Amino acid sequence: MLELAAIIVLGIAAQWIAWRIKVPAILPLILIGLAVGPLSEFWYPGHGDHKLFLQPIYDGHYGLFPGKSLFYFVSLSIGIILFEGGLTLKREEISETGSAIGRLISVGSLVTFIGAGLAAHFIMGLSWPISFLFSSLIIVTGPTVIAPILQNVPLTRNVATVLKWEGILIDPIGALTAVLVFGFIASGEGLGFTTHALEEFLHIVFIGLGVGITTAYGFYYMLKYELVPHFLLNVFTLAWVIMAFALSDLLAHESGLLTVVVMGIVLANLDVPRIKEILFFKESLSILLISILFILLAANISMEDLELLMDWRCWLLFATVVFVIRPLSVFLSTTDSSLTTNEKLFVSWVGPRGIVAAGIASLFGLELASRGVPGAEYITPLVFMIVLGTVVINATTAKLMARALGVIQESSRGIMIVGANKLAEIIGKYFQDNNRHVVVVDNNPKNVDNMKEAGLSAIQANVFQDDLTDQIDLVDIGYLMAVTSSSEVNNYAVKKYKKLFGEQGAFRLLGESETRLAKAALPQTNILSYQDDFLQLASIIRDYPEMHEVKANSIEHLKGLLASMSNEKKRAPLFLKDHHGINVIPADLSLLEIEDEEGVILAYMGKPLEEDEVKKLEVVETSDH
Repeated sequence: MLELAAIIVLGIAAQWIAWRIKVPAILPLILIGLAVGPLSEFWYPGHGDHKLFLQPIYDGHYGLFPGKSLFYFVSLSIGIILFEGGLTLKREEISETGSAIGRLISVGSLVTFIGAGLAAHFIMGLSWPISFLFSSLIIVTGPTVIAPILQNVPLTRNVATVLKWEGILIDPIGALTAVLVFGFIASGEGLGFTTHALEEFLHIVFIGLGVGITTAYGFYYMLKYELVPHFLLNVFTLAWVIMAFALSDLLAHESGLLTVVVMGIVLANLDVPRIKEILFFKESLSILLISILFILLAANISMEDLELLMDWRCWLLFATVVFVIRPLSVFLSTTDSSLTTNEKLFVSWVGPRGIVAAGIASLFGLELASRGVPGAEYITPLVFMIVLGTVVINATTAKLMARALGVIQESSRGIMIVGANKLAEIIGKYFQDNNRHVVVVDNNPKNVDNMKEAGLSAIQANVFQDDLTDQIDLVDIGYLMAVTSSSEVNNYAVKKYKKLFGEQGAFRLLGESETRLAKAALPQTNILSYQDDFLQLASIIRDYPEMHEVKANSIEHLKGLLASMSNEKKRAPLFLKDHHGINVIPADLSLLEIEDEEGVILAYMGKPLEEDEVKKLEVVETSDH
């Protein structure tokens, strides 16, 4: 009881600490695992006789998971985590991410696989099968490790896009490669590349693909024809994944991991009903499993394993992987890309290995070591060294390297618009025409499609429920505009996402009741328009769905234009543009500074001003002087 409670509490505490200090969760998880495992020998003598998390795998009867039960728990947990990873891999995402990312997850993976395999063989003296199992395990750069780095370092859009999508797409690809290599080794009982091993390997691949595709379509049709009630959806999905894993493993030993990866990929590319609910549940479950797994696995590393890392060859292998193979794979993959040399250097520097690498390494290392495969004892400590080393290096130096290489944003200029409607389209296209990155967010898939057809980037998400922090399209967002027809949604969006996406400014529409208040009684900040609410703007859009610009030469001229538009309900002034950029019209115009020579551009929506109207206002302004 104490062991189970402690490991859950410590795991979630590590996740919370990582969130607070903005580091990848894997770092505190591994450190806690090492502290309660092998390192506890230093302050708890005789820990080997009174084990808490450190327990034998195939003999003995003590600990949280005695005997072979730890292997089964790790295997099933990794299967569930990989299923969730497979759910993120969509065909259209590969085609949209550009040639650089496509080559990074293909050419780059191949370079890492071959290069690290050769290094492990010639530096460490490991057998070819074990060397290439090691290299397959360190292909991945997991998104759960890179995400905190991207959130903490405001990188340029190109670099952030490459790093984030590489992490998302390469996770299941790397896991799949490791599963296939392990299947080949396991099928030959570690004896090498024999005909029998090849036959067993093909059997594993055939069963893994067949069961994965079959169970994916079976699950899809059950949801499509509403054979699963809503209250059972999440637990039914979990049971279905475990069933597919166990069935595949029963038909071909070690094929379960391949099955769940394939199953996730197939479902990701089908129009599965309620898929977002499943993903949300799987993400929460994965966090819990990851928290438990890493403390368990790090605790199960013995002092003997750590002593293996005292060999200078291990550190030479680490340096080769980080400082030679990673840059080589990046530069070969991005030869003809639009990335600059400095951007390539930064991508080369940031390549932290993550949860999938360490988890699968422990699983495969335990299994092969139990079979007596020579060199298998190096798999777990070597991969943990790569994981911990790269996370520490990247988490502590990413911002310094970004500044040194000039790939950091001085300010976030992108704009997120909450609400996919005609108003959002008009505003979004205006900013896009002025070279600003715009992303529209809405919960309605049809509205999102309409925005994409209009040429705007759009994301389907519920601002009340969904976590938008992992959206790569939002990495350069510094402005937030909430323009839905609901004042409740607008207020909530600004309140929830102001710090994250509205660092330069977060604005909302007035509510209907606020339009009846005096201007002095309204909030002096965070309001998009002090003149119109959604209904008034919608009324203008019906007749004049476009933005216009008019130049104001002074504060008095601008006040005259705004007063004229306030009286004329067919126009809605929204933004001011000068050489500094585009901003909303402030509540207090006296705060503005307009240079007489340059003036300011007033952007408004609605009926275009006639030339004589503009001249009349200029005459009035001149006579006032």
